[in-house]
Amino acid sequence: MVRSTTPFDLVFRAQRLIGPQGGTSGSVGIRDGRIAAVEPLDAELQATRIVELADDEVLLPGLVDTHVHVNDPGRTEWEGFETATRAAAAGGVTTIVDMPLNSLPPTVDTDALEIKRKTARDKAHVDIGFWGGAIPGKLDELRGLHEAGVFGFKCFLLHSGVDEFPPLDSAQLDTALRELAGFDAMMIVHAEDSDAIDEAPTPHGEDYGDFLASRPKGAENVAIAQVIELARRIGARVHILHLASSDALPLIASARAEGVRVTVETCPHYLSFTAEEIPDGATQFKCCPPIREAANRELLWKALADGTIDCIVSDHSPCTPDLKRFDTGDFGVAWGGVSSLQLGLSAIWTQARQRGYDLSDVVTWMARKPAELAGMRSKGSIAVGNDADLCVFAPDDAFVVDVAKLEHRNPVSAYHGRPLAGVVRETWLRGTQIAGDGADTSQLHGKLLTRGEV
Repeated sequence: MVRSTTPFDLVFRAQRLIGPQGGTSGSVGIRDGRIAAVEPLDAELQATRIVELADDEVLLPGLVDTHVHVNDPGRTEWEGFETATRAAAAGGVTTIVDMPLNSLPPTVDTDALEIKRKTARDKAHVDIGFWGGAIPGKLDELRGLHEAGVFGFKCFLLHSGVDEFPPLDSAQLDTALRELAGFDAMMIVHAEDSDAIDEAPTPHGEDYGDFLASRPKGAENVAIAQVIELARRIGARVHILHLASSDALPLIASARAEGVRVTVETCPHYLSFTAEEIPDGATQFKCCPPIREAANRELLWKALADGTIDCIVSDHSPCTPDLKRFDTGDFGVAWGGVSSLQLGLSAIWTQARQRGYDLSDVVTWMARKPAELAGMRSKGSIAVGNDADLCVFAPDDAFVVDVAKLEHRNPVSAYHGRPLAGVVRETWLRGTQIAGDGADTSQLHGKLLTRGEV
């Protein structure tokens, strides 16, 4: 038995917790917002406050979501830092990294980054980091943004959906990757090939099959091959966003085996839904790349298990209800994006447990690996020295999603009406409760994060 005579600010006692080595029981001592001790359950840790988890609860590290479109400033009616970070906290997410587009201005230079930071500063219920953007005409801004603390840079290889964030062509991507390789920054890529999509059928109408045909797997595969080849030639760090095509998995695995520095993410909607089940006109399911067939989904799950896919993040990309075009159900003109920031943990646990995976796997995919991707050494695991970011999760509880009860701004989600396993009961950020019964949500506890300081 371990006895501590120095009191902690807070101690959690849990019959079940997910630590770096997997599931166990234990006591977690917190001091000054950091984890100061992880000891056996019977350790006599003294504290000002002791939180005893119920028998049906598991203590998890707070999730890290590195793919969130907050759209603030400029399109705050789509989302906003206030509502997005409330949704994150409610879903057990304690750290988000905001995407550089859909806000106005986009985060493509240091002036825009400062505008973004000022906008977020007084609205942060969770910790927030920022990606920079790589667009034509702004590639000379990359080093300045890097020095200002962004976690990496995003680019598109086809139209992004908003005119103020244009794509890079092949020569520009080459130039950008060479620049980033000079200071070892990472490029995160929306990898769909514009020529392949131009040659595909034009999406229109209510039939989801027609929309799926307009964004073929080949568009992803060709673009990913191009990114990998440039990364191999230049020695750059690249990350493939929101992988939906299982056909690209052998290429990615082969590149990794050859030492190419490529990482990959996928999203809850690609692991939860299938093209076969999406009703006509159900544009809440529209996203790019699209949700694909059931067999494709199962191959994505296998790639998570074998490590070809590194992590799961939300790609929370909301909009106002009118932009989803529920009036016509036309997939060709509706905005593409799935709102799921609050639901990712439960959505993934629902599917993972059916396939024999445990909560340790989910924590690896949704907390530890995203933190590693962004270089956040103090996030993503219950370990001494890390920020005391924690989630109290009831894996055997369940609920039915009701968009009216979600915290993000607009009541639209592909998960509405869907039963999910696992309920987030409490979320804690650096030892302060930010969601769940007893949390004081009127106070802001989130910080703005800078690369290298986390």
